[in-house]
Amino acid sequence: MRRPWVVLFALAGSTLVYPNAGLAQAGVDLDTIRAGRFDNGKMWTFEYAPKAYFSETYGFVADDAWFERARLSALRIPGCSSSFVSPHGLMVTNHHCVRGAVSRVMREGETLLDSGFVATTLDEERPIPGYYADQLIAVEDVSDEVFAAVDRVPEAERAEARVDALRTIELRLRAQHAGLGSQIRVQIIGLYNGGRYSAYVFRRFSDIRLVAAAELQMGFFGGDPDNFTYPRYALDFAFLRVYEDGEPYRTSHYFGWGTEGVEEGDVVFVIGNPGPTNRLATVAQLEFQRDVLVPAAVGFLGSRLTALRDFQRAFPAEAEALDLRNRSFSLSNSLKANTGRLAALRDPTIMVRRLDAERTLRETIATRPDLQSRFGAVFDRLATIQRQKREWARDLRAFYGFGSSSASAALERRAAAAFEYLEARRMGATLDTLVALRAELERIPDFPRELEHALLTARLADYGRYLGADDPITRAALGGQAPSDAATALLERSVLRDQAGLASAIAEDRLTMQDPAVRVAAQVVPRYAQYQAAIGGLLTAERELAEDLGRARFAVYGGTAPPDASSSPRITDGVVLPYEYNGTLAPVYTTFFGVYNLFHAFGPGTDWDLPYRWRTPPAGLDLGTPLNFISTADTYGGNSGSPAVTKDLAIVGVNFDRNIQGLSRDFIYLPERGRNIMVDVRAIQAALDHAYDADRILMEATTGTLYRTEAEADAARR
Repeated sequence: MRRPWVVLFALAGSTLVYPNAGLAQAGVDLDTIRAGRFDNGKMWTFEYAPKAYFSETYGFVADDAWFERARLSALRIPGCSSSFVSPHGLMVTNHHCVRGAVSRVMREGETLLDSGFVATTLDEERPIPGYYADQLIAVEDVSDEVFAAVDRVPEAERAEARVDALRTIELRLRAQHAGLGSQIRVQIIGLYNGGRYSAYVFRRFSDIRLVAAAELQMGFFGGDPDNFTYPRYALDFAFLRVYEDGEPYRTSHYFGWGTEGVEEGDVVFVIGNPGPTNRLATVAQLEFQRDVLVPAAVGFLGSRLTALRDFQRAFPAEAEALDLRNRSFSLSNSLKANTGRLAALRDPTIMVRRLDAERTLRETIATRPDLQSRFGAVFDRLATIQRQKREWARDLRAFYGFGSSSASAALERRAAAAFEYLEARRMGATLDTLVALRAELERIPDFPRELEHALLTARLADYGRYLGADDPITRAALGGQAPSDAATALLERSVLRDQAGLASAIAEDRLTMQDPAVRVAAQVVPRYAQYQAAIGGLLTAERELAEDLGRARFAVYGGTAPPDASSSPRITDGVVLPYEYNGTLAPVYTTFFGVYNLFHAFGPGTDWDLPYRWRTPPAGLDLGTPLNFISTADTYGGNSGSPAVTKDLAIVGVNFDRNIQGLSRDFIYLPERGRNIMVDVRAIQAALDHAYDADRILMEATTGTLYRTEAEADAARR
C-alpha cells in the first residue's frame, strides 16, 4: 500500500516532501524540531583546537601541550589512521587497514591473511613496499593569503588564481621545512567547503614494516552480515613499525597503553582522518542527493553486487582467482553505507533539523549588511544549480559507474575505447595518439563469460530503465530485446568480446564502426561526454558558491562549529554509553564469550567461523575480557585505525566501524543514535599474550621497552 505524502516546507524554491505515515504514531511533532548545537559534529581541527570546550566539559587542562602530544602521536596511513604506542616507532591500527600490505609481504607458500603474522624478532619485521605513514608536524591557517589572491580577480579567474596561490604557499612551506628534505609533504585543504584554508605539513615515514597481524577471520569476524552492526566481535588489529636509517624510529611522542581500559561513562578522544562528509550542504543540495544521486548509487551497487555474488556461488574457484571476495565486500560496504545515507536523507526529523539550521544561518546573514550584500543570494543560486543538475538525472542514473574496472563489463569498456580509437583514426590523429588509444583498448582484461554477461545485462537494463524505450541509446543497445538477450547477442557478434578476438580483429583490420558493440558505443560515448561536460560545469559553479557560503558561515560562527570532514587530521570527543537497541540497551562492550557463542551457533564455513588456533579458547584467556566497545565519538570512514585515548592520552581502543545508526553522520551528528565501534586494547593485550605468544610486542606496548627477540621478552617477564 502506498503511503500518503505531504508537503511540509518550502524554502528558497526547494520543496521538502516526506511520507507522513508513522510520524503521528511515533509522537513526532515536526514543528517543534530544532537544530542541535552539535548537528554539524565534533570533528575538531587542531588549528582551531577546542581547548576551552574540552577543559570545561571534561574537567582537565586541555592546553597546547596536550593537543600537540595528541597530534604528534597520531599518524595517517593509506586510507586509514594509526598511532605510535611506544618510543621505538611501534604503531597500532586495524587489520583491515593493512590487509593489502599483509598480502604484499607474503612469501611463497604462506597464507598470512588466513594464518596471521607475528614477527618473533626485530629482524623478522617485514618491510612493506610502497607503504608510508604521515605525521602532522605543523599546521597553518593560510586563508588570508588565498583570499587575497582570489578576491582581486574576476569570478571567472578565481580558480586559476587559487591554484597559483596554493602553489606559492606550498613552496614557502617546503622551504621553511627544508631540513627534513624528501620527507616533507605539504597539503593545503579547503575547510568549510573552501571558506577557510589550512596548510598541513606532514613528515612522511616511508620505511614501514609489518610487526603483527591477526588472522583475517578474527579481524573480520562476522563478515559482511555484521558490517555496520553492533554488538560486534571483531579482533581487528595489526602492529606496524616505523624505521629510520635501518633502525626502529625513536620518538618522544606516543600514546601510553591503557591497560585498565574504559567503563561506561568514561570520555574518550579519537584522533584520525575522517573522510569527506556533507554536513554543511544546503537543504537543496541534500534533496538532490536524496532524490537523484544516492538512489542512483544504491541501484548501481545493488545490481552489480548481485552479479558478482551470483558468479561467486556458481564458480567459487574462479571467483577466488579474480579476488571477487574483496571486490564484493567493497561493493557491499558501499551499498550498506549508501543505503544508510539514503535512509537518513528520507528521515523527516533529520531534514527538518538541517532546514532549521539553514534558516538560522540565512537570518543571521541577513542582519549583517556586509555579509548579505556578498553572500545573501548564495542559497538561491545553489538551489538553481540543483534544479539544473536534475535535468540530467536520467543520464546520471543510466551512466552511474560507467567504465568501472571492477563493476562494468569488459565489453562495455572495450566498446567505448574502440569507438574513441576509431574516431581518432578517422579524424587523422597523430601516430602517438593512436598508439596510446590502442594500448588503452588492449589493456582491458577479460572477465569469465558468465560474469561478463551478468555485468553487461545490468548496464543494458540501466539504459532501458532510466532512459526509456524510445531513447536512441536504448534502441541501439537493446534493439527491442530484453537486456539479457541483448547482452547475449552482443557477446556473440562483437569481435570485442574477449582479448583474443580484439587482437585478431586489429591484426586483420576488421575492427570497424560496424561492430555491434561499437555501434552502441557510438550512441553512448558522445552522450556521456555531453553529460560529463554539463555536470562538470555545474559542479564547478557549485564549488565556488559553496566556498562563498563557507566564508559566510565562518564569519558567523568562527571555529566554534567544526568544518566538514576532509580526510585531514581531526580530534573528536565522545562518551562510552549504551543506546536503545531492539527494545533493550546495547551493552557498552562485548567479550570473547560472544565470539564462541556465535561460532558454536553457526559453525565452520560461515562468517562466524574461527581460525584453527582459536577453535578452542587459548589457554589462560579470560572469555570475559572486553573485546569491542562503543562511544558517542564522532567518527566516519577514514577513522579506521584511529586511536581512542583517555584524558591522560593513554590508548584504550582502536576505532574500526560505526553502527548502522551512525551512517547518518554523512549529514548530521546524532549522538543519541550513532556509535563508533572500537577494538578494546584489553582484547589486543589478551590475544598477544594467550593466542599469539607475542611477549615481545606486548611488553613493548605496555612498558615502552624494545626487545629484539621473543627470548629477551620472555626472560624479562619471568
